[in-house]
Amino acid sequence: MDGQRPTFYEDVEQCVDDVIRKVGRKIILGLPLGLGKPNQLANAIYRRVKADPSLSLVICTALSLEKPKGGSDLEQKFLGPFVERMFSGYVDLEYMIDLRKGTLPDNVELREFYAKAGSYLNVDHTQQNYISSNYTHAWRDILDNGVNVIAQMVCKKEINGETVYSMSCNPEVSADLAPAMWDLEKQGRKIAIIAQVNQNLPFMYGDAVVSADNYHAVIDSPDYYTRLFGAPKMSITTPDYMIGMYASTLIKDGGTLQIGIGSLGDALCYGLQMRHTQNAEYKDFVKKNAMWDKFGAVIDRIGGIDAFDEGITGSTEMLVDGYLHLVNSGVVKRKTYNNIHIQRLINEKKITDAVTPKTLELLVEAGAIHRVLTADDFNFLREFGIFKQDLTFENGDILAGPTRIPADLNDAANMARIADHCLGDRLKNDILIHGGFFLGPEGFYKALNDMSEEQRKRIFMTSVLNVNQLYGNNRYYSEDLKVLQRRHGRFVNACLMVSLSGAVVSDGLESGQVVSGVGGQYNFVSQAHALPDARSILMCKGVRGSGKSAGSNIVFNYGHTTIPRHLRDFVITEYGIADLRGKMDKEIIAQLLNITDSRFQDALLQKAKDVRKIPADYVIPDQFRNNYPQRLEDDMAPFKKKGLFVPFPFGTDFTPEELVIGKSLKWLKAQMSEGMGKVKGLGKAMTIRTVPEKAIPYLKRLQLDKPESAKEKMMQKLVIYALSAQGAI
Repeated sequence: MDGQRPTFYEDVEQCVDDVIRKVGRKIILGLPLGLGKPNQLANAIYRRVKADPSLSLVICTALSLEKPKGGSDLEQKFLGPFVERMFSGYVDLEYMIDLRKGTLPDNVELREFYAKAGSYLNVDHTQQNYISSNYTHAWRDILDNGVNVIAQMVCKKEINGETVYSMSCNPEVSADLAPAMWDLEKQGRKIAIIAQVNQNLPFMYGDAVVSADNYHAVIDSPDYYTRLFGAPKMSITTPDYMIGMYASTLIKDGGTLQIGIGSLGDALCYGLQMRHTQNAEYKDFVKKNAMWDKFGAVIDRIGGIDAFDEGITGSTEMLVDGYLHLVNSGVVKRKTYNNIHIQRLINEKKITDAVTPKTLELLVEAGAIHRVLTADDFNFLREFGIFKQDLTFENGDILAGPTRIPADLNDAANMARIADHCLGDRLKNDILIHGGFFLGPEGFYKALNDMSEEQRKRIFMTSVLNVNQLYGNNRYYSEDLKVLQRRHGRFVNACLMVSLSGAVVSDGLESGQVVSGVGGQYNFVSQAHALPDARSILMCKGVRGSGKSAGSNIVFNYGHTTIPRHLRDFVITEYGIADLRGKMDKEIIAQLLNITDSRFQDALLQKAKDVRKIPADYVIPDQFRNNYPQRLEDDMAPFKKKGLFVPFPFGTDFTPEELVIGKSLKWLKAQMSEGMGKVKGLGKAMTIRTVPEKAIPYLKRLQLDKPESAKEKMMQKLVIYALSAQGAI
């Protein structure tokens, strides 16, 4: 590993030997967020340290993926076969297994800056070792933690006779961390940068592609080409759909979109797809649900409800599978280019992607190229398809086969010959989506792998220093180019709570408990305020819990903040849109009350009056006084009968039987969480004496068709009770 790089390994254990030999007995290991972790190597390092107390290991990472696990016996029976089917062959992270068991050794420490929402609420180690950081600061903070080894899963491809590597799902931090590590090595630090190949990864382009000498070591063996982690799709509920539909009305044709993972992001994608491909039904929904009556003015000013003509482009830290559905349905079709001159001319509609002699003339006027073309000018014109690919440049002349043309654009005859022999048909290297990392269901990875090379190149994987922020002309792309590319930016993210002052809670509780992490949310909110025509849109489910345990997520105040009140912008709940930017406090309170569940409006209004933040005679308008869950269900019912707004519009890995069982168990869990509901539910379930014929397939799936213990008999009755209550039997 100290010689000519990279050193190639077929066995992770040999690589671990050399890592310890090179960096010493204290390993501070940086791993990518989510999918890109080289699990076999991480496990080998972890096992070595676990077995040898003289070694120590600090793992700096985010989102360590785990297979789904049920909390109750019933949930485990439901998830067991699903997990076996969907995750067989996936290699678990052993440090996570021990973390969950409480057996992480004293010489191992896990430090993460982001986690699956709620997954660490009762895990002391990770709560105490959490690092709160903006995504754009992650690479810096990992360096500050003293990282001396970084490792990543990659894939490989031969291009022009050279084997190159793609960081695929995770260039977002690695693209900046690796160069900084090389600089540290020049200063005398002992470091190791390691790639582990897995050819199941899609080969992605953009800044994800690097040469072999980006690494000290490459681990490459077919034994490590194992199954990727497929994140199961979550069902989209009625509140999700309502939030997504409201958000879809704020997306401007010809603009830019950033979205995150989860059911709210899926609901937004569905709304955008419906807006474009089923526009009559979309407008009918908007009108019949009084969305236009209540919020038409802001929708008309900020977004729209017509189908997309120019389309939108994606600029997002997380590439979710919803983007592919938007590409396929024609919503994401606005092309951008990583060249400021081309992008400016496109924005000004002076050129299109069709190459003409005028394209060349305008590039000269813009100062993009010289009137007497240089070799750099020629290469630029070929790179973007303005010139044909089979041309060559020699001694100031353009060679088009046997034809030699002086590269002097001052001469009209030369220009005419160039137009006849040299110009391409359409601009090349157009980009539909700039993305930082990706994670999703297995079908998403397959769709990426099945794309043509040309299609995949339109998804430009890059650093979060590019996509997540505007300011700072980092080593990638200038601020001016970003402004041009991200016109009419709409940065759409989810949050937990919103206070009546407009402050937003997204990552933690006022107790200090970490729910997930800041991630890139603050970055995108800040960027929305920095761009001249952009908006931040934060989606918040208006209610948490149900029945007597229901609570409002619009709160008077809260002891933790992710997005401060001075960065307030759009907030959306299932009840509507609050436009908060630049508003007075009394206006903010009024708008947020308009989109609050009506069960909680009066108490919140009274609190605002008590502290004199809103006039004492203020009354919530009548049109916002019917914000109830049942009203939403009633409004959506006619559209569901038409086949719209299904729970899994983009597909699911669950079988039809599992969908029925899952819905019933979810209902049962909600019922049992209610105080007296638990007693009533148990009482009703225990009165069941016979097994209905229609229940047998579901009971077999749960291995409860032939219960052997009193506990299993009780579970069987509860399942039958839930199936019956949900109308499945």
